[in-house]
Amino acid sequence: MIRICKYLSKFEWFQLFVGLLFIVAGVFLELKLPDYMADITRLVETPGSKMHDIWVAGGKMLAVSLGAVLCTVAVGFIAARVSASFTQRLRSLEFRRVESFGLEELNKFSTASLITRSTNDVTQIQMFITMGLIMLVKSPIMAVWAVCKIAGKGADWTLATGVAVVIVMSAVALIMSLVMPKFRSMQALTDNINRVARENLTGLRVVRAYNAEDYQQGKFDKANRDLTETQLFTNRAMSIMMPLMNTVMNGLMLAVYWIGAYLISDAGLMDKLTLFSNMVVFSSYAVQVIMSFLMMSMVFVLWPRADVSAKRILEVLDTKPRVTDGERMEGAKNADGTPMCGSVEFHDVSFSYPDSREPMLEHVSFTAQQGQTVAFIGSTGSGKTTLVNLVPRFYDATDGQVLIDGVDVRDYNLQALRDKIGYVPQQSVMFKGTVASNIAFGDKSQGGKTVAGERVGDVGLIDMSTPQGRAHERELRQADAEGNTIGRLTDAQMEDVRKASAVAKADEFVTRMEGTYEAPIAQGGSNVSGGQKQRLSIARAVWRHPEILVFDDSFSALDFRTDHDVREALAREAGDATKLIVAQRIGTIMDADRIIVLDQGRVVGQGTHKELLRDCEVYRQIAESQLSEAELAS
Repeated sequence: MIRICKYLSKFEWFQLFVGLLFIVAGVFLELKLPDYMADITRLVETPGSKMHDIWVAGGKMLAVSLGAVLCTVAVGFIAARVSASFTQRLRSLEFRRVESFGLEELNKFSTASLITRSTNDVTQIQMFITMGLIMLVKSPIMAVWAVCKIAGKGADWTLATGVAVVIVMSAVALIMSLVMPKFRSMQALTDNINRVARENLTGLRVVRAYNAEDYQQGKFDKANRDLTETQLFTNRAMSIMMPLMNTVMNGLMLAVYWIGAYLISDAGLMDKLTLFSNMVVFSSYAVQVIMSFLMMSMVFVLWPRADVSAKRILEVLDTKPRVTDGERMEGAKNADGTPMCGSVEFHDVSFSYPDSREPMLEHVSFTAQQGQTVAFIGSTGSGKTTLVNLVPRFYDATDGQVLIDGVDVRDYNLQALRDKIGYVPQQSVMFKGTVASNIAFGDKSQGGKTVAGERVGDVGLIDMSTPQGRAHERELRQADAEGNTIGRLTDAQMEDVRKASAVAKADEFVTRMEGTYEAPIAQGGSNVSGGQKQRLSIARAVWRHPEILVFDDSFSALDFRTDHDVREALAREAGDATKLIVAQRIGTIMDADRIIVLDQGRVVGQGTHKELLRDCEVYRQIAESQLSEAELAS
C-alpha cells in the first residue's frame, strides 16, 4: 500500500499535508473538551459558583466542539478530492500500461483480472483513502495525545486503561491473522466470477446451441459460492471487532468509576472534589483512547483489502513490456539516396513462445520487396500467424533478424514502425461507434495526437487535478453532451474512408445501412456479419495508406467472388504497398509473387504457384485437396 503512494502528484501531497494540519487541529480541539467538562463540573460542585461562569465555560466548550466538527468536514472534503483524483490517475495508468503490453504480457493476466484490477481494486484504494486514511492518521495522534493528557492523574486508572489497550490490541492482532489470507484470496475469487460471467456472455450462442445452460449455471454457482463463503468468513470475523471494542470501552468506564468511587470514599471533602473532577476528565480521555483504537479497528477492516488491491495494481504497473521502444523513426536509404519503403526481410529467424520447449519457427528466411505480394500457407499450427506477428512486433524473434526497410524492427520506435503497417487480424475486431470511426480507427492524425500531461513514472497522462486537466475534462463532457466525437473526420478524410471501403468491397453493404457511414456499429460488431466485419477490417488497413499490408487469414469469411474482387482492388489501389498474406485457400494466393510453404515451423518451399506445384510435395497436397485437376493444370 505504501509503494503505490509514489503515484500521488505533488498537488495531492500538498492537499494531504493540509488535511494533516486539519486533523491535528481537530484532535487538539476534541481533547480540549474534557478540560471544559472538568471546569463545568468544578463550578457545579463548588458552592457559590455563578451561573454566568457556567454559561461562559459551556459556550467555550460549544465553540471548541463546532471547531472540531469543521475540521472533520474539511478533512473529509480533502480526502474525497484526493481519493477521486488519485484513483482516476491509477485507472489511466493501468489502461495505458495494458495498452503498452505485448501479447506475452497480456497472457500473464487474464482479461477478467485486468478488468477487476482497473475497477474493483481501484475502488478499494479509493475507499481506503476516503475513510481509512483519516482514521489511520487521526487515531494514533489522538491515542498518544490522550495518554499524555491522563498521565499522572492516577496510577490505578492508568493501569486499567493499559489493560484495556492490551486486550484490544491482542484481539485485533488475532482477528487480522485470521482474515488477511482470506482478503488476499477474495480478489482472486472476484476475478474468477468475472471470468465465468464474461465467458458465458461472450459465448452465449454456443451455450444455447449445446444446451449447456445448466452446466454454465453450475460453474457460476460454484464461483459465486466460493466468493460468498469467503466474504461471509471475513465479515463474521470483522463483525466481532465492533462489539468487542464497545465491551472493552464500557468495561473501562465501569473500572474508572469503580476505582474513582473507591478513592473518593476514603478522601477528604476538598480531595473528593479534586478526585471527582479528575475522574470525569480521566473517563473522557480514557474513552478517547479506546475510541482511537476503535477507529484503528475500522482501518484494519479497510486496510487488508486495500493492501491486496494495491499489490495487484502494482503488479500491472510494474510489469515491463519485453517489446520495448527503439529510437529509429525511419528506414534505411537505397543506393541512390531515396528512402526504402515497404521491404520486409526475415534473416534466419527462429521463435519460441515463453515457457515453450519447442520452437514455433526455425531458421525462416525470405525477402519481400516493395509492391510484392508474399503469401504464407501451411497446415494448422505450422507457424503462419506467428510469423506475421513478428512484423509489427507483437513478439520479438528469439534468434535472427526481422528487417523493415533495411532496419531491425527492434531498433524502430514502435509508433513509427506500426505507422508503416496496416494489419488485418484473423478475428475481425469492431469497436462501438460508427462505420466511419471503425474504418478510420487509428488514423495518424487522430491516434498519434497526444495531449501533453504530467509524467507519472514512465507513463504520460493528464492530471485532472490541474487546471489543464479540468479544462480537458470539461471539453470531453461538452462533446459527450452534444453527441460529438472527439477528432471528427474532415470531408477529405471521409472521402478516403469511402475509397478504402470501396477497395474492401464494404461499400456494397454500408450504402444500404441506415445512415451509411454514420450507421452505428455495436460493441464487437454484433450487428454486422462475419464477412462484413472482415471487409471493414480490410478497409481499416487500407485507409492508413501503409507501406506494408499484413493479412492474417483475412479473406476466409469472404465468398470466392468477393475474395477475388478485393484482391484485384488491392492490386490496383494499393499496388505500391508490400502485401503479406496468410491464407488457407489456394485460390487466394495462387497469383502471389512468392508463396512460402511452412510445415512445423520450417520453410519447406518457396516460389510461385506453378513452381511449388512442381517442386514442393506439401504444397501439392494442399492444392490437390482444394482444386480440381483442370484447375491445377491451368
